[in-house]
Amino acid sequence: MDFIVFFWHLLNFFAPAAFLALALGLGAWLLRIPRRLPWWTGVGLNFVLGCSVLGAGLVLTGSDGKLVTYVALVLAMGSGQWLLTPGGEPTIEK
Repeated sequence: MDFIVFFWHLLNFFAPAAFLALALGLGAWLLRIPRRLPWWTGVGLNFVLGCSVLGAGLVLTGSDGKLVTYVALVLAMGSGQWLLTPGGEPTIEK
């Protein structure tokens, strides 16, 4: 496998974590949900968490793209976003 093919495989492996982190961060910003950190910091933290979950899923299942890994990804990143809200409770400002 040459470098270009490896690069695209790596990019596609981390794409679900990047998309979900960006969707969670921008969604919280658009809905004006109070947060402890700026939205871009939340995106970065969620991306690192998502990459860790995807890596653990690859090691534990022996293959990437398993449904159980994506379920764990959504649960972990949703919980991470919830922990970034003050008091751990997502509330919408009025």
